[in-house]
This record gives sequence, C-alpha cells and structure tokens, in this order.
Amino acid sequence: MTTRAEWQQLAEDRILDARAHLVAGVNRWSAAFYLIGYAVECGLKSCVLARVTAHPEVIYEDKKFSNDAWTHDFEGLLVVAGIKAERDHDVAANLALYQNWQMVRNWNEKSRYLQKTQNQAQELFDAVTDPNDGVMQWIRARW
Repeated sequence: MTTRAEWQQLAEDRILDARAHLVAGVNRWSAAFYLIGYAVECGLKSCVLARVTAHPEVIYEDKKFSNDAWTHDFEGLLVVAGIKAERDHDVAANLALYQNWQMVRNWNEKSRYLQKTQNQAQELFDAVTDPNDGVMQWIRARW
C-alpha cells in the first residue's frame, strides 16, 4: 500500500525525472511528457488519500470508491479526491491556471506509447511546474 507521503514523493521524483529528460542533449521528449503527467497522477492520488484520512467514511459511502481511485484519469481522480468543484472554481477565477489544466488534459496513460516533440513535452512540463499557477502548485496545496 502506498502512503500519502509516498505518493507525494513519487510525484516530486517524476518531476525531477521529467526535467532530466528535457535537458539539452538528452532529447527524450516522449519520456519527459509521460513522466510529467505521471507526476500529476501521483499528486492527485495523494489528494485521494488526504480525503480518506480526513473522512474515512467515504470508502463506505460508495462501493466503487476504491475502484475509482485506481484510475489514471485526472478528472476522475479529482472527483474521487473530492476536489473537482474546487478546481473548477479556481480555474474559472484564474486564466493561467485554467490554461495549465487545459494543457494537462493532453496527457493520459497511453501517452507512454506516443512520440512527443520537444515543444509538447516542454509545454506540459511548464503547465505542471509553473511556480505561480502550475497544476502541481495547486495539487500540493491540497495533498
């Protein structure tokens, strides 16, 4: 079983891994694209566990809760974590955050099978790691 702290560490490690793949001369754009999306998934799974810690009864309120937490889908994880409405509110009030979440929607677990350009990988990395309006900044405040 992975703990919240372990999910958080996995998220931070995948950001570092993605950054290493974006370094000039390495040219591993597809790997960077996949890894930065995986960082978001790990961060959201930490948010799911934050919800369970605060409200353990949620696992009994819906028989599908545990199965739903196994998804790779960001929108689904936002729902299971109980933070989708908050995200929707925050992106409505912040154009930069909205644009970053829109960029993140280009990722899914099947990305590991796709070729990505340097620009695609860098744009996704920037959307996730922006220090002010990045997706991970938003997630970290809730995990």
